[in-house]
Amino acid sequence: MSTPLPLRSAQTIAVLSVTQIISWGTSFDMLGVMGRVIAPQLGLPNEVVFFGLSIMMLVSALASPMAGRLLARHGAAKVMATASVILAAGLLLLAAAHEILIYGLAWIVIGIGGALGLSAPAYTAVVEREGLGGKRIIAILMVFTGLSATIFWPALALMNNLVGWRLTFVLSAALQLFVCLPLYLFGLPKPMESREQAAAAETVPVPFTEPERRKAFFLVAATTTLSSFVGFGMSPTFLALLNAAGASPALALQLGSARGAISVSARFVDMLLGRRGNAIITTIIGTVLTLASFLLAAAVTSSSAALIAFVVLFSFGAGVVSVARALLPLSLFSAKEFGLQSARLSLPQNLANAAAPVIFTALLDRAGAGAVLLTGATLSAVSLIFVLMLVRLVRTADARSRLTSQ
Repeated sequence: MSTPLPLRSAQTIAVLSVTQIISWGTSFDMLGVMGRVIAPQLGLPNEVVFFGLSIMMLVSALASPMAGRLLARHGAAKVMATASVILAAGLLLLAAAHEILIYGLAWIVIGIGGALGLSAPAYTAVVEREGLGGKRIIAILMVFTGLSATIFWPALALMNNLVGWRLTFVLSAALQLFVCLPLYLFGLPKPMESREQAAAAETVPVPFTEPERRKAFFLVAATTTLSSFVGFGMSPTFLALLNAAGASPALALQLGSARGAISVSARFVDMLLGRRGNAIITTIIGTVLTLASFLLAAAVTSSSAALIAFVVLFSFGAGVVSVARALLPLSLFSAKEFGLQSARLSLPQNLANAAAPVIFTALLDRAGAGAVLLTGATLSAVSLIFVLMLVRLVRTADARSRLTSQ
């Protein structure tokens, strides 16, 4: 039985769940509904409109180191409040766009807001308030934020039908200014302030030497970037891949719809494990599942049972890995530097996320489903090698620490 959450922790979850759902729903998830609505209105091809997401991810990647420094200096609440204002400005630019220049500028602004307000800053806000015990809170938060598209796609479609796409973007900006901004400034509990809590925040989970610490960061960056690349690359090509692998359009749609529910259910595993969870072991499990899914689908073609197994294994593995990706820095580095390290890790991840959809789509269109499956399997295998190297590094550091303490 997991212990009940303190009121302070529940308040943190409530504030960050609402603000992250709104922020993801009015930025990255938005074009899923609005992209094909605004493309003809702006006189732009669909692919140009959807390239806005690549601009967002690229800008977020480049702004991540700056975001890390701001988080370390000013704290998550102030940084995320600034993000709300910037995201609102980007949404208002979208509402005013009549041609490609303003449209592209809007996504540059939204990308900056994303670096300051999406995922890593929210997890930093948790760690500032919970310390190394924030793993369970982050896992719970990810369960809720995984529902952003589920909540916002119908909401955006309804708003567009009622008031049109320009006012939909204006209303989305209003959500940032009148819901997210005050919640960040006044709704979050204060960060830890006692001496004991401050000392705990500086506790290092693994006693690395400085060279080992640099190597550990590289291994974490490598394995999380590869897993993120595979996950983001598969997202836009998932239905087309299932069709190319032999699924009927109806089966592909059913399996694609199930994917989100399976991924979110995987996040419940980490939520239930709470403090007993181990992000490194979780990463290994999730990576093995994704690797097995690709190998199975590549080996057994045109089989409905194999495709169903592929979707279950891949979706569950990807859901588990997404949580582990957020928690790995907290398992290796101190709570005090979590925000800085997470933001640094966001740089290669977001660069990979920006490139992945284009690369996977090109692979599917030009080389077929087999090439996509083999690429996914190869990248998952390399990611697994990196995380196993990380396990060995952690064991070496722990063994040396035990010897010196005897």
